[in-house]
Amino acid sequence: MKTILLTGGAGFIGSHLSEVLLETGRYRIICLDNLDDFYPAQLKKDNLNNLSARYPYGDFRFIEGDIASFSAHELMEITHHQRVDKLVHLAAKAGVRPSIDAPEEYYRTNVTGMVNLLEFARLAGVRDFIYSSSSSVYGNNPAVPWKESTPELRPISPYAATKIAGEQMGQVYAHLYPIRFTALRLFTVYGPRQRPDLAIHKFYNNMKEGREILLYGDGTTSRDYTFVGDLVKGIAAAVERDVPDRFQVFNLGSGRPVSLLEMVRSLERVTGMIAKIRFIEEQPGDVKHTWADISRAAEALHYHPGTSLDKGIETFVTWKEKVTSIIY
Repeated sequence: MKTILLTGGAGFIGSHLSEVLLETGRYRIICLDNLDDFYPAQLKKDNLNNLSARYPYGDFRFIEGDIASFSAHELMEITHHQRVDKLVHLAAKAGVRPSIDAPEEYYRTNVTGMVNLLEFARLAGVRDFIYSSSSSVYGNNPAVPWKESTPELRPISPYAATKIAGEQMGQVYAHLYPIRFTALRLFTVYGPRQRPDLAIHKFYNNMKEGREILLYGDGTTSRDYTFVGDLVKGIAAAVERDVPDRFQVFNLGSGRPVSLLEMVRSLERVTGMIAKIRFIEEQPGDVKHTWADISRAAEALHYHPGTSLDKGIETFVTWKEKVTSIIY
């Protein structure tokens, strides 16, 4: 069995990925997460409790800690100098709009924390580093669908800039040291356990409670909504990939952009509720459209997302109705 250090493993995507990797029986996971209160920490604790209950024999171990606070040497101490074969870095200060108000916090977590982990990988002899980047690095580039080979990245938020910085630092370490670095540019992810501040979750809550939902702009902005079950298969494939490439970038999206208004209509179809919509001014830092070209991931990772938006939202709603006792 190989050991993976997984940062952000208590969160939305991380908990799903943990399940997929642990089910293979080929991995042990050390989960490092600071249970950030950007959204209620109890949701992450519930994810951890579920994982610990399902894998009680040491294959899943949780360490509470902040990647920006630990030096590489301290990370070696808290992992008990256990051999780490692969590092999967999902932890980040999330959110485009909040990053405009607190850029220094985003830099600290997303850049300083990244360097700490790369230094840990260098000192600990970790050979594979898989990094969760973001579609936001493309900014408002009009050349859609976006390809990983695009020569120009156009970040329009501090969050996006920190994600580009992470990719570039990874490229440097892959050049200088025997580390294979894979950057995964994730497009708008949704599904069970989704963060409550994200659109589908937030809109569902408002519709359920009879409140207005606020649509920025005229509803024609679009996102490449990606179901979490499809996404984590792509991440898992990147984890298992064994090729000599020292640095590689992959888009992980659905390849099917959907307008904001279409997404609301899907919520209405699935739930039978009618949305009360109010259009408001577009927000700084928001891009107008996202659209992933996933041909590179399809070829190298055999990544073929197949969940329709209606089916994905139906799965989310089924989960949501089971956890109504949780305060969001």
